[in-house]
Amino acid sequence: MATRNPFPDGKTVFLTIYAAVVASVVFSALVILSSFYTSPAAGVGDGVTSLFSLSSPPSTSPPPPSPIVTRTPKLQREPSDMFTRAIWDVPIDRRMPDPKSFQLTKEMVKHRAKDNIIIVTFGNHAFLDFILNWVKHLTDLNIFNILVGAMDTRLLEALYWKGIPVFDMGSKMVTVDVGWGSTKFHKMGREKVLLINALLPFGYELLMCDTDMVWLKNPLPYFARFPEADLLTSTDHLRPTRTDDSLEDWHKVTTAYNIGMFHWRPTDSAKRLAKEWKDLLLGDDEKWDQAGFNDIVHQVLGPSLKGESGLFYAYDGTLKVGLLPASIFCSGHTYFVQAMPQQLKLEPYAVHTTFQYSGSDGKRHRLREAMLFYDQPAYYDTPGGFLSFKPGIPKSLLLDGPHTVQSHFSLVNYQLRQIRTALAVASLLNRTLVMPRLWCRFDRLWYLHHGILIGTLTKQPFVCPMDHLFEIPTMLRGLSEEVFGPQIHFREYSFLQNPSMPKHVKESLLNVQLCDAHSEEYNISNETSSHGFIQFPRNSTEQMYMQVFSQYKDIKVLHFSSMANAFQGFSDEAREAKFRSRVKRYVGKWCCMENRDLGHVYYDMYWDEKPGWKPEPPRTSEDDHPPW
Repeated sequence: MATRNPFPDGKTVFLTIYAAVVASVVFSALVILSSFYTSPAAGVGDGVTSLFSLSSPPSTSPPPPSPIVTRTPKLQREPSDMFTRAIWDVPIDRRMPDPKSFQLTKEMVKHRAKDNIIIVTFGNHAFLDFILNWVKHLTDLNIFNILVGAMDTRLLEALYWKGIPVFDMGSKMVTVDVGWGSTKFHKMGREKVLLINALLPFGYELLMCDTDMVWLKNPLPYFARFPEADLLTSTDHLRPTRTDDSLEDWHKVTTAYNIGMFHWRPTDSAKRLAKEWKDLLLGDDEKWDQAGFNDIVHQVLGPSLKGESGLFYAYDGTLKVGLLPASIFCSGHTYFVQAMPQQLKLEPYAVHTTFQYSGSDGKRHRLREAMLFYDQPAYYDTPGGFLSFKPGIPKSLLLDGPHTVQSHFSLVNYQLRQIRTALAVASLLNRTLVMPRLWCRFDRLWYLHHGILIGTLTKQPFVCPMDHLFEIPTMLRGLSEEVFGPQIHFREYSFLQNPSMPKHVKESLLNVQLCDAHSEEYNISNETSSHGFIQFPRNSTEQMYMQVFSQYKDIKVLHFSSMANAFQGFSDEAREAKFRSRVKRYVGKWCCMENRDLGHVYYDMYWDEKPGWKPEPPRTSEDDHPPW
């Protein structure tokens, strides 16, 4: 007997459609919820809007989901092991995992390693932005076999919520910048050695890196060219021993081997070296990790291995070592001062921010100048906007005459006077100053030298890093506004050319052409501003600046044609005095000529107000102080 339909004709079709609609709505809701909870901060190739937000949630409060969905929503469950997730994929689970899951194990390394190689860096929370920058450069190169060691819980949690594969080093380190040479700095160095000793027994090749360096090109094929090497290390050598991409001629390298980036293979001789290095440091609290490494490796040097690989025996006569060429595995000097890769027409693999001043602030600024540092979007669009100017330097100051201390200071001082005026105008208009490109005739070092190190490729004059002339930490912090007046913010000279600069900022530009107030060409009108430029008189007063530029507060960038005689000074004597006190502390010192009675000399923002000013060193301990 046929089964009776309990619904009248037509209702069956209606209910079928209704059920399909309900199922579709439920499925869509599930997709949306899945997208809501699995959206990464940003994809590997995405911009840095979410990736480099430096705030991190406490362990009891996971981060809010990103409002920007950049990937196809995923319905599958997250892998049970956090180390199998793609880098930059934020966790689904809204709670921190058990602390034990962050312990370094061979299984953890196995998950992340590729072709038997693992790339590792480590640090404390003070270096979070450096670590994110380090990871981003590698993932941009499609390198993902990465692990990061966290020396404090705050960093571990911050990296976990960013989707970075992180492990707990158990260091219980402070979260602040420890500073070079301090007791805590030496402790951090010992943690590196302990980490190498922990990783080598796992049987993987290890590329150990400091966080204050960046990778510009995949180095793994380069290391693979030397399969016999137990150890490939960078150096502090500043004079090229090769003009191609071969390993350095070890006979000619007389400087320290630098442990900021070096590649280890898990051989018996490498493990012996690592253990002896560890024992040496643990037995002497004052020993610097790099000095200890060099002491041990230099116990035996040579002979070379047969063939033309560039490898040589070291340490105990069995360790096979190669010295990475400083022309492509660059130090802060070969990259930022000598521009060695460009001069030798080589493509650099990496740059390590050594040979610099102003601590971590100086390192960060050098990377920014080279457009190698990923900043948060707010860095490129600050309230108040920006002010830039075209520096004018006479050819004679740059190129004419011999390179001497006097000609170097004449060139620098000419630039300082313009920058002093630009700082005043930026402060007056409450804008952030984009620093100009700086030129030097002489290098800056912390020991006696001839102005330019003999045998290096440094050209004269050369574009010098800002930390050669300015005290960057002082400019960033440390000066009371009550005593020294308003803070004056600044950016690096390459700022407006950075690809991360938003289009709406770059296009909101007003060119300010300085002219003589009595010139026939002088004219300020809305008609000229509509074409993207205005004319503005030299030697203008504070009132004139406020009257004219209050009309252009919404313009993001004011670009002045010059800063020569651009501003008369603050009308309020107290503010002028505070400004002078502030900018006098912005400049640093230059050091030092060899074979002359000339030690370090302080730059002086107001050199032009001192008749007969000369770059003279302090003659007594009483006058050994900055010019304020």
